[in-house]
Amino acid sequence: MIIRFSALGDIAMTMPVVHDLAVQYPDLEITMLSRPMAEPLFEKLHNNVHFLAADLNGRHKGLFGLNRLLKDIHFRDFDYIADFHDVLRTQWLRFVCRLFGKKVTKIDKGRKGKKALTRQKNKVLVQQATSFERYAKVLEQLGFPIKPEFVKLDYSAFCETQKMPNETWIGIAPFAKHPAKVYPLEKMEEVIKALSEKENTTVFLFGGGEEEKRHIAELCAKYPNVQAAHSQQGLKGELALMGQLDVMLSMDSANMHLASLVGTRVVSIWGGTHPYAGFLGWNQNPSDCIQLDLPCRPCSVYGNKPCFRGDYACLNGIAPSQIIEKLVGHE
Repeated sequence: MIIRFSALGDIAMTMPVVHDLAVQYPDLEITMLSRPMAEPLFEKLHNNVHFLAADLNGRHKGLFGLNRLLKDIHFRDFDYIADFHDVLRTQWLRFVCRLFGKKVTKIDKGRKGKKALTRQKNKVLVQQATSFERYAKVLEQLGFPIKPEFVKLDYSAFCETQKMPNETWIGIAPFAKHPAKVYPLEKMEEVIKALSEKENTTVFLFGGGEEEKRHIAELCAKYPNVQAAHSQQGLKGELALMGQLDVMLSMDSANMHLASLVGTRVVSIWGGTHPYAGFLGWNQNPSDCIQLDLPCRPCSVYGNKPCFRGDYACLNGIAPSQIIEKLVGHE
């Protein structure tokens, strides 16, 4: 059993590793324990990969809920437990599993290196191990070393629209959970406007929250050739659309990882965070990262800290023209 809760982007980053484990150990029965929203991601993996959903806000909330979760998933049936998260919830699950003689390992998050990377003074700007490498290390400690072989997933069966050969499709995911990750929306609108005016080009805007959908609707009404990426088939439909894109523009957010899973090139914008923390999308080119070289960067691993300068210069200092050139310069 592999455990990873948290946000969708973090769960998506487990998929290349879970895929390789399933392919290289076909006799191994693998169960992913995660949040219900992630289940569609694992439907496209191999027959020996299964999914269990944890209702952490309801039936499985709190200590009593975690004990109920252990019963619901029949944890005694598992031989190995791989904790890809290492938070209080998973620490309790590990503790109980270990009491019953299960072989248990957990992720090393590399907190010391990340702290040196993000402190305000005497930063140590060194590339940290990626999440993919850290996940693979957990499996190696369990006795299942893997080789990186994952390429991409195919969600074409869920396509609702089909791109024509002479068309260019560009995806833009302008939102993120924390302000330190969000490129100013007024500047992003300049990018959208310029791209919408390109011949035979359609811009698809990705965003899931109600406020995000409202903003997307306004942009779609304002500019030609701009469409909302909402799919009637949910996450699988959006992945199918991402798989047809020529390029995706994303923040350091879940959409970068989702687009990476279907093999789409991602141009990513980095503000308070940095690719050195190990969260760049699978097989993405570091040269496609747009970021400014400022002495205060990075100030956060996850982008959840407010700008201590107060001006978010790391994001405001990026010109829309720089982004547009990166997106269309490959043509």
